[in-house]
Amino acid sequence: MSSQKTQSSSGETFDAVVVGATPSGIACAVRAAREGLTVLLTHHHAHLGGFLTSGAGGWEAPCDQPRAPIFDEVLRRISACYATTYGEGSAQHLASIPNPNTNSHLDRAKVEPRIAERIFEELLAAEPGLRILRGVFPVAARCEGRRVVEVTLRQMHGPDEMTVRADTFVDAMMEGDLAALAGVPSRIGRESRDEYGEPHAGVIFMTEKPKPPGQPGFPKDAVDGRLRIRYNSHATDHILPESTGEADDTVMGYNFRLILTKDPSNKVPILKPENYDPAVVERTIGNRSIVPNLPNNKIAWNGGRMAGPQRGYPTGDWVERERIARFHLDASLSLLWFWQNDPAANPEDREFWKDYGLAADEFSDNGNVPYEIYVREARRIVGRHVFTEHDGVVAPGTGRTPAHPDSVAITDWPIDSVACTMRRIGDSHFEGAFFLAEESRPAMVSYQCLLPRDLDNLLVPVALSASHVGFGCLRLEPVWMQTGEAAGWAAALAQKHHTTAGELDPDLLLRHLVSNNHIVSFFNDAGGGRLCEAIQYFATKGFFPDYDARPHEPVTRTVAGVWEEGFRLLEAGILDPPQFTQRVRAAEAQASEESTGLSRLDFIIKLWAKRKKPV
Repeated sequence: MSSQKTQSSSGETFDAVVVGATPSGIACAVRAAREGLTVLLTHHHAHLGGFLTSGAGGWEAPCDQPRAPIFDEVLRRISACYATTYGEGSAQHLASIPNPNTNSHLDRAKVEPRIAERIFEELLAAEPGLRILRGVFPVAARCEGRRVVEVTLRQMHGPDEMTVRADTFVDAMMEGDLAALAGVPSRIGRESRDEYGEPHAGVIFMTEKPKPPGQPGFPKDAVDGRLRIRYNSHATDHILPESTGEADDTVMGYNFRLILTKDPSNKVPILKPENYDPAVVERTIGNRSIVPNLPNNKIAWNGGRMAGPQRGYPTGDWVERERIARFHLDASLSLLWFWQNDPAANPEDREFWKDYGLAADEFSDNGNVPYEIYVREARRIVGRHVFTEHDGVVAPGTGRTPAHPDSVAITDWPIDSVACTMRRIGDSHFEGAFFLAEESRPAMVSYQCLLPRDLDNLLVPVALSASHVGFGCLRLEPVWMQTGEAAGWAAALAQKHHTTAGELDPDLLLRHLVSNNHIVSFFNDAGGGRLCEAIQYFATKGFFPDYDARPHEPVTRTVAGVWEEGFRLLEAGILDPPQFTQRVRAAEAQASEESTGLSRLDFIIKLWAKRKKPV
């Protein structure tokens, strides 16, 4: 069992053990180490970084604003790497930052997997209190009362095992294996429509939403500039009558996001897989869904999806998971080979794909294909709060999604799901696919989503507590890097205050996050910076009923009076943020122009000064 820095002995104790070097796990481990904790980070593969270093290509982040210290640092390091290597303002450098001349999601920041991996490795190597174990996975967890006390790790391709102990454990795996071993209840598949009252839950067939003339995408608020996020090019529309809303054990389809190029100097031909099967090609979902314009003339292909074989992955052992991954990879390569070589291929597909090959400088020790399959969804724990569809759409009587008083992250991607099965009704999408780009709005992620109900020293920032529908806007690397870093902060604060992450005062964690430029509520006009601490904090308490903080406008006496009353309720511990949001919205709707003489920001900062306490 090799470590990047130091061999770990069986039975060794750490302040924090983070299982899963996904971007979330990396953010968690780095944050905890920077706060002075001794940290062990483990991963089942030799290459760290999960999907981001296995083909993501771009940051699935419609919001361009800063959102958390480590996430922001990674983006800065990536763009600096391109600027240093190719020159400031080079094509590569410009591709690594959001395009300011367009508001399309296709023009978000891009990164090559090899560069993402380099930056993650540099980030980790800089932390002396952080150890890394590669090629290991958890096989057992021993709990005493409400604590995980010991975890057993085993080599992926060998018999050796070791045990580690920690004050705090973090399951940052896509698969949620550590949480399962610790006995945490989880869901695999889809809830029924009735369980949480989610309109898009269960078995569902949807059609594509037509674009009105002149509207390039959804939501219209983003297209028209009322919402400062990038619009997506499409959305789904009607739920067809054949949608039963029944629960099942099916998760979203998986695929490999291959990195392709037409550059002759950096292109490896697509070869016919040894186990090429026309029947598999026929049922592989192929499309031209790509992440375009990666640096150095590359694209990330998001096709080659399979709906069906993924069902065995979440609870399978690693032998079974690797078999399923290989099947998906061969299916993707077979489909590309078919398009390029088989006379039966559609001429338009042949023309589009004929010049593409695998990028020779990506995954060079793995046949130029990604290290890991794109696991869109596996286990989801059932935690202290379940993030559902209702958390990602505008709450009744307000202009934003529901306020959560312990928010630790924001969502900005639409609630969505790719196909779960291969069934179709007429011109519908494949069953299970929906993309609520018009209905979804940026949301708050409750700290309770990271916490199992019956364990206090385990945090789960990736396979976090959500319904299948709600998970659709959580399952993005920017969100997970935020929840991961928040978990690192929580582990450090728990140690400082001699408690556990589950018993930690969530308001203390919240105050610490907003004081460190960790965004917990989306705004059009108050994204980051020290002066926005107060706005970020009080947004979680329901003081701002829409996405415009309007910090420099005068605060009316009516709104000031409601805010003061809300502050008293907050101090008394009886404030109901979702209900209070409606009261503030009603106050803002009143026609009174009488001002207090203070700006909204000045007034809220005065309340913040009274509320702010040492952390």
